[in-house]
Amino acid sequence: MKLSQLKIGQKGIIKEFTDLAISVKLMEMGCLLGEEIKLERIAPFGCPIAISVAGYQLSLRKGEAATILLTLK
Repeated sequence: MKLSQLKIGQKGIIKEFTDLAISVKLMEMGCLLGEEIKLERIAPFGCPIAISVAGYQLSLRKGEAATILLTLK
């Protein structure tokens, strides 16, 4: 499942990335393989989204979130 498909409050574990260029940026921000992610908020028009990862909140565009594949927790 893609991170962009989660509903508010759902959690998942990062399994892989589908875009190498964006994945480097995301990993620098704490989105590492095996990290737990929780979807906290979604903006009124669906973009950006706020997630909790590695002990802090991070805001991502929907397109960036779509490149993160998860296993549900």
